[in-house]
Amino acid sequence: MSAISRRNLLKNTLAVGAGLGLGLPDAMAETHTKAKHNFKFCLNTSTIREQNLGLVGEIETAAKAGYDAIEIWVNTVEKYKAQGGSLKDIKKRAADLGITIEDAIGFSKWIVDDATEREKALEQNKREMAMLAEIGCKRIAAPPFGATTGQVLNLQAVAERYGKLLEVSDNYGVIPQLEMWGFSTNLHLVGEVLFVASESGHPKACVLTDVYHLHKGGSSFNSLKTINGSSVQMFHMNDYPGQPPRESINDGDRILPGDGIAPMTQILRDLNSKNTPIVLSLELFNKEYWKMDALVAATLGLSKMKASVAKATA
Repeated sequence: MSAISRRNLLKNTLAVGAGLGLGLPDAMAETHTKAKHNFKFCLNTSTIREQNLGLVGEIETAAKAGYDAIEIWVNTVEKYKAQGGSLKDIKKRAADLGITIEDAIGFSKWIVDDATEREKALEQNKREMAMLAEIGCKRIAAPPFGATTGQVLNLQAVAERYGKLLEVSDNYGVIPQLEMWGFSTNLHLVGEVLFVASESGHPKACVLTDVYHLHKGGSSFNSLKTINGSSVQMFHMNDYPGQPPRESINDGDRILPGDGIAPMTQILRDLNSKNTPIVLSLELFNKEYWKMDALVAATLGLSKMKASVAKATA
């Protein structure tokens, strides 16, 4: 087990498990309450994906763990709908639990050079955005899916394609966030997503970055200083260990915020200094967390995020 210390994981798990019904320790909760920041705490359901809770179970788990919001996956919504679930019921259930649905993770080939594939992608996005609008979801991720290998695309052309995706979204009120993927041939640098967002020409253009992807893609963490506050609405939270090296590290190596070597305090201070609401969404793909009880994993993740924010804003 290279990415996570077994001893630390066990200690964290036991601590959270013991306090599930009681919340955070008083001293920690007091620190978090007093901290001044512009963040909202969100659970990306990738973090508990292999526990297979289903859409309703994921929303209920996020609420019980104490999150403000949830970031879902499009395929989970589609499965719920295919099984006869009511989208309006999801919207009401989330609202009743005090959970906002901030974003959905989807995969369409909006970015590719093939015009036919792009048209299919836009039709896919129309269906997905219509569905997401029904449950009150505010955004959908727009990663460079379909262009992660092969040739480097012309960024001006990519900007025009992102602009068309944004125009489609105007009809549904679900904003596509231009997502940076550190492992991708295209859109793996902060400068690239900022160029595409800027040159799209659309007022709602925004970018979605990530601690792990900043590291994997090779961008300096100082690059976050160059992102205008209105251009970043969400930020994926995670951390990474010292090993494996950047060249071979992958999604499964992501660990909880504060458990790795990322400059977390600097990252959060730079984000907070933008003085704009930002949703911090815990996004992990680590098998060790998938082995845990979903509520324990979610609660531990929230505690780690809040502790990192408290340290950065003290």
